[in-house]
Formats: sequence, C-alpha cells, structure tokens
Amino acid sequence: MTSFRWLVQTLVTLGTNSYLLFPFGSVIYQGPLKAVCHPGLNCYSCPAALLSCPVGAVQNFIGSWRMVSAGGLPQLGTMVLGYLGFIGTLVGRLPCGWLCPFGFIQDLLHKIPAPKFNLWEPLRYVKYAVLVILVVLLPLLLIDATGLGQPWFCKLLCPSGTLFGAIPLIILKPSLWQTLTFYFWNKIILLVVILVAAVFISRFFCRVLCPLGAFYSLFSRMTMVQLEVIAGNCVECQSCVRSCPTGVRPYEDPNSRECILCLRCLDACRFRALTFGLRHYAGEPETPDSGPTRG
Repeated sequence: MTSFRWLVQTLVTLGTNSYLLFPFGSVIYQGPLKAVCHPGLNCYSCPAALLSCPVGAVQNFIGSWRMVSAGGLPQLGTMVLGYLGFIGTLVGRLPCGWLCPFGFIQDLLHKIPAPKFNLWEPLRYVKYAVLVILVVLLPLLLIDATGLGQPWFCKLLCPSGTLFGAIPLIILKPSLWQTLTFYFWNKIILLVVILVAAVFISRFFCRVLCPLGAFYSLFSRMTMVQLEVIAGNCVECQSCVRSCPTGVRPYEDPNSRECILCLRCLDACRFRALTFGLRHYAGEPETPDSGPTRG
C-alpha cells in the first residue's frame, strides 16, 4: 500500500502541475481547468498548475461577500464550499495523505537522514486558528477601499504558494524583483522554517498550520470511509503508532482528526488488527471480526 501511495502522490503532483507551455506564452495557465479546485494545497499562481487552490477560492469568496447584492451568494464560492464539504464527508483528510502536492514534498523531506522528533501535541490546534483567523475573519473584516477582503493566508503564510508560485514566477520574470515587498520575504522565511521542520518532524505543516487539513478534519468522525480496529487482534505493539506520519494512535482512536488515511498503519500491523472500508452506521450489521487473534 505504501508503494502504491507514493505512485499516486507522484502522478497527482506531476499531473496537476503539467502545464509546460508557460515559458512560451502566458506565465500562468488560465485555461478552463483553472475553474476546478485541486483537493489538496496547490498554488493557483504556480506557472505549471492546471487547477486552482481551494483555500484561495474560499478566501476570495469570503472577501467578496460585501460586494454581493442583498439576498444573493457568489455562485462560485458556494460551489467551492460544497465541493470541499463533499470531499470531507466522503473521505475526510484522505486528500492530505494521497493527493496534496505540498504534503508529498514534506514526505520526501522527512526521508532525509536526520534526527526525528515528535510534535508537541498542543501545536496541532494552531491550524484551526489559522483557518478561522487567516482564511475566514481577516478576509471578511479587513477590506480595502473597494470593499474587498484580501486572501491573507496566501499573502502571509502559504508555503505552497511561495515554493510553487512566487519563486518560479520571479525566476521567469526577473522584473518582478522590483515589486517584492515585506510579504514576500516574510513568506520566504516561513517557507525555510517549514521545510527544515519537515525534515525533523513528519508532516510539520499539515499538523500545525494547514487550514485545508483543519477543514477536512471537521468531518473525520462522519466520513463514509474509516479505519477500524479489530480489538481481539490488537496486542498494542504500537507498530502503527511508529509508522504514522501524524502521530495518531489508531488502536485508541481510529477516527482521529489528525489521521490523513495514508494507510501506512495497515502495512505496519503484523496482526491484521486494522482494516479500512466503508463506515458502519447505527442500525447496520457489522462485518464479523476476522483474522488471527491475540495469543
């Protein structure tokens, strides 16, 4: 399963960033595919990106709220929220583990030989503050002279936008150096901190700062798919814990909001104590436990 996930991550990252004509025309692809949001964190402004960023789309929706006529709603914004809610209800944070290009970058960085550290658990709640403050409140409350809010997460923090968007753009268009401001250099510093941290702490950005992961996690206990523990098989050897990139203890809480459903724990478990499949709802018959039992 782990090898298959690496293949999917590679294909998704390359496939959704495969616009190779940017050196010969418009630097940023602006074709019909840009009307579709990537399910992971992938910058709209990346020269090779074919899809839009869902976090940026949500911020633009919230930032333009005041410009909407009474009783109306921006159609695109409501579609994006519905799209993300549908993904969250269907598979929770699975896109974080399988489809997110910046998550893939962090997985690669964490393979670099170096001391590895556990994340201080209270830090995992920071991403919810990022979601509420940078993605919702600031675009809604801080407006310019035209009545529009700004995409503050993109301007102040987003490392994917810096790595895949801003840096390639200034390389392709050196004239942009003259327009760089505090926001760019602030994001460069944050990008370096996040990338270095990802070497030592698995999925540092996903666990601490990602608002998209925070949003998907709100659906973790109601998704259509889930991890399940076969209690009679589990010997609490903690192989699943050691393999988990986000520090989840699957045998204690298989529906953890931190779980990105990468399924590495299934590969790690020698006792077949974990399964992955459709969620059993109240009133539905459950599949009988199977596999070896604890000796």
